[in-house]
Amino acid sequence: MPTVEDLRKRFIEKLKEMFRLDQPDLDFGFFRIMHANASRVQEFLENDLVQTVSDVIADFDEAERHELELTLAEALETARNWGAPKPEEAQKVKEIQAKIDSFDEQRRVEVEIYDHLNRFFERYYERGDFLSRRYYARETSSRASPFAIPYNGEEVKLHWANADQYYIKSSDYFSNCTFDLWHAKELRQEGIALRGLETDEAPLKVHFRVVEATEGEHGNIKATIDQKRYFVLHKQRPVELTSDGELCVNFEYRPDPEKSGQETRWRKQRNIESVAQIFASLEKLASETKEPARRVTEYLRVLRTALPTDTNADRTLLSKYVDQYTERNTADYFIHKDLENFLRRELDFYIKNEVLILDHIVGSESVHIKRSIVKIELIRTIALKIIEFLSQLESFQKNLWMKKKFVVETNYCLTLDRVPQELYSEIANNEKQCEEWIHNFAIDEIQSSSETAAFTNPLTLAFLRRNQGLILDTRWFSESFKTRLLASYVDIEAECEGLLVHSENFQALNLLRNRYREQVNCAYTDPPYNTNASQILYKNGYKHSSWLSLLKDRIHAARYLLRSDGIAQIAIDDTEFHRLRSVVGEVHGDTNHIANIVVMHNPSGRDQSHIADSHEYTIIVAKDIESVKTNRLKLPEKELKLKYPKEGKTGRYKEIPLRRSGSGAQREDRPFMYFPFVHDPRTNELSVVTSEEYNNIYVSNRFNDEYVETLEKEYLAKGFKFILPIREDGSRGRWRLGYPASKEGAESGNLFMKETSPPTIYQKKYANETYLPKSLWVGERFDASSKGTNLLKSMLPNNDFDYPKSIGAVEDMLRIGSSAGGLILDYFAGSGTTAHAVLNLNREAEPRSHQRRYILIEMGDHFDTVLKPRIKKAVYSPEWKSGKPVSRESNMSHFFKCIRLESYEDTLNNIEFDSNEVRLRLLESNPSLREDYMLRYWLHEESQKSQSLLNIDRFTDPTSYGMKIKKSGSDELTTRTIDLIETFNYLIGLRVRRMSIPQSFTASFEKVPDPDIPNDRNQRLALKEDIHSDEDGQYWFRAIEGWVPRDVSSPDNSAKDEVLIVWRKLTEDIEKDNLVLNRWFETVITGDENVDFDRIYVNGSSNLMTLNTPNDTWRVYLIEETFLRCMWEATS
Repeated sequence: MPTVEDLRKRFIEKLKEMFRLDQPDLDFGFFRIMHANASRVQEFLENDLVQTVSDVIADFDEAERHELELTLAEALETARNWGAPKPEEAQKVKEIQAKIDSFDEQRRVEVEIYDHLNRFFERYYERGDFLSRRYYARETSSRASPFAIPYNGEEVKLHWANADQYYIKSSDYFSNCTFDLWHAKELRQEGIALRGLETDEAPLKVHFRVVEATEGEHGNIKATIDQKRYFVLHKQRPVELTSDGELCVNFEYRPDPEKSGQETRWRKQRNIESVAQIFASLEKLASETKEPARRVTEYLRVLRTALPTDTNADRTLLSKYVDQYTERNTADYFIHKDLENFLRRELDFYIKNEVLILDHIVGSESVHIKRSIVKIELIRTIALKIIEFLSQLESFQKNLWMKKKFVVETNYCLTLDRVPQELYSEIANNEKQCEEWIHNFAIDEIQSSSETAAFTNPLTLAFLRRNQGLILDTRWFSESFKTRLLASYVDIEAECEGLLVHSENFQALNLLRNRYREQVNCAYTDPPYNTNASQILYKNGYKHSSWLSLLKDRIHAARYLLRSDGIAQIAIDDTEFHRLRSVVGEVHGDTNHIANIVVMHNPSGRDQSHIADSHEYTIIVAKDIESVKTNRLKLPEKELKLKYPKEGKTGRYKEIPLRRSGSGAQREDRPFMYFPFVHDPRTNELSVVTSEEYNNIYVSNRFNDEYVETLEKEYLAKGFKFILPIREDGSRGRWRLGYPASKEGAESGNLFMKETSPPTIYQKKYANETYLPKSLWVGERFDASSKGTNLLKSMLPNNDFDYPKSIGAVEDMLRIGSSAGGLILDYFAGSGTTAHAVLNLNREAEPRSHQRRYILIEMGDHFDTVLKPRIKKAVYSPEWKSGKPVSRESNMSHFFKCIRLESYEDTLNNIEFDSNEVRLRLLESNPSLREDYMLRYWLHEESQKSQSLLNIDRFTDPTSYGMKIKKSGSDELTTRTIDLIETFNYLIGLRVRRMSIPQSFTASFEKVPDPDIPNDRNQRLALKEDIHSDEDGQYWFRAIEGWVPRDVSSPDNSAKDEVLIVWRKLTEDIEKDNLVLNRWFETVITGDENVDFDRIYVNGSSNLMTLNTPNDTWRVYLIEETFLRCMWEATS
């Protein structure tokens, strides 16, 4: 039986694990945050919290001992009263005395409490996440199943293990991590010194990173098992040193063709091979490198430290890290949405189910019942303290995740016809832009002709004017160029037809909510299918649960952006179809389901054991089934000609017999559709009999066949042909049209006679160029190989993006879900097929106001190498071959914006803690206050001034708010200037009209008398003269104009507020700043008679409201205050 010390030690180790203190060598993400405060947290856990446990238990022990002593005294008194010669020898007395004698040794209550605390938290914690772990226990009459699922009486309850958690999908977080060998606990335990370095405390960091990765199946054609991706050591560059002399170990994330046998065993063997190769590469590097050889040798020595285990006697420190890294990258990461209430609820359930067992209570003595109740109180008291501390950490992470992220970078891509020609000289002299045009559009192959000027380097103005379809990218130009370009537009919002967001999709949807709420007509997306090649990172045994959490939150976030008549379309295959269908029903409501479309995207089929899989699905759902409107599809030209081979004056048609065939074709089925046509061979005229004759054919509910025979003889005698709907078997049939329609058709020529035997009547069936979409799509148009992979290869021959969607399938989906001028959203954008499909549809649309617009969100590194170049190329030309345009004549005018957002990892990397000595001394002197502070307030209070949490003190210069941003695909952090202006526009949902060029001014000041000020201080500061424009002036302003819906939650109610945003650089003298602001506002803003604003936002406190006249309705708002509220509104 474990002792108290064993259980206490196990308890402390579990706490360290839950508080991320058990791996001090990990130097990234939330580990870095916890390690920065490790000593304080560890002291609190090991001393304060454990001491609290001991004190609580000691109080109980003392009370129980005292109760035993009272019981002993009563037993002795009873023995004496019964005349026992030796009362102390009485059996009852001896039993109680034995309990007292052994009380200090057994410490039964402490053992039970630590045991229950360990069992409880182990049940709900696994490798960094809090969830209901699989726990196999039989439900009995006295004990329920181990977990309680919240249930409110719904008819059907959908639940999964991670249902109440956010799936944190961050490629950098999972693909790259850093270890500081100096902090490796194994080295500390072995007392190994890091000899040879300048100081023993010098960091000895190792970076594991993915340097290149294949894109894996994006869910369009399911891959075979050998396409499953793994972390494999990079063959050409397994190791290298950074400029700082730190070691990088490079991995690839790709299929492994050499894989064989059972996966776990194979991965273990692969890791052994990787370790050997790393050591060999380091030895080679040490022999080849002169200057850092000593550093490499030190890495070799430390990484070779022996750390044997029971199953691996040869394990080294490097082996441990390789195993940990490859294992870590097969798991996901979650943040609980409401950890405190979850654990509190589960704690109560655990106590009722595992501690307070009713069968053990009923019939027990009152002493035993009292003891059980006190034990429960002790467990609950201690557990709730831990829950409160854990909840603080989890809530802190949740708030970082839910915080609306900063815009790190903003650029614009637009065809030259949208660029003012006064900027052409700068464009012609921009070498990087020219290089991109050569690479993307092969402009160096353009020869001189009557239509265009020849390519030269540098470019000529004539060349630019003749090639208006070239797409300029502002990433290659200065900030000054960009501001002048944007200032040239009267309405930027009207110009911009596309938005690309480089970001994790949940973060992007969160930021875009206020701007695009209820604006999207169609949300089409193609998420990972969770097959072997496209499965998300997940914990063992939680593959489907993790995927559901990933999808549900993003589908729910996208729903806010849909219009009330909008449609959501989600592609999926059999692997997760039924689960996705349930989640979509939960988010959108089952009554809003429209259809499941089956698409044969792989006609050749995928090899499987039994049946070749060749299809996938698209689930289509309405936001509101009562409001939605779907569109018909247009027949392709080839199919139109095939179905309607004839061409007439009013369009294409096909000839079909007028006589009814199939069911209901007898004349008795429709008596009034049985009548004769007559044909005059002399004039080739076709007609029906007269109405009087027609009325005599069917009288009093019976056919008058004798009359028809007589009528036929009369017409034959006159030289006419008499044509009745006689069937092949000689029975009397009927026509498909009634008498009035047949009469009209004969007169118009739409009905005609064919000289068959016997002669019969045909109808010209004119084409309806549209058709109601069917639920089964089959045809070359939907082949993801020819219309997806091959199409992308023709544009980007060297791209490694596997299995893009068929462009035809996406075009048809968008036609169904959106009309001309509609807005399309794709939040798993992949290679950009959705934007390409929108551009293809727009080539058919005129004028520009009828063109569809798009929003694409993608987080992968292929954003810059595949997605963005593909859109540029699709704009420039509709046809490509080997990466070059087939024609340059069909380019279109286009304008799209690209933004990159701060990642969750960036947010973590910019957390800084404020160490306040006064606060620390106060906490040290007050243990009760220290406990309350550590449990509830520590993280929030000490991180408030972090850049990623919005440091409003840095708003004095909106052009220099910097953050450390992680370079994609590496661990390198670079300081980047955050685009506060663009971020604020999205936070308030601004529809941007104008972005003015920044203006700078100089000003001089003087003191002037002011009778309103008391005599002892009767002077105030004033401008000495007017402000003067000066490029180097310290008073800097930039005005942004636009509008926002008056009610953000109801953006389409036509009520809107005109908005002016004034950004300025503040000096250390706010009084002077405001004097210049007021004069600038009076001169530049109110001097324009057309200006009429409802809201004015300004950074820094101002007195603009003093300029407000009785006729003015505008109000002034502080940018910092609004920024803070909007950025954190999703966390409330």
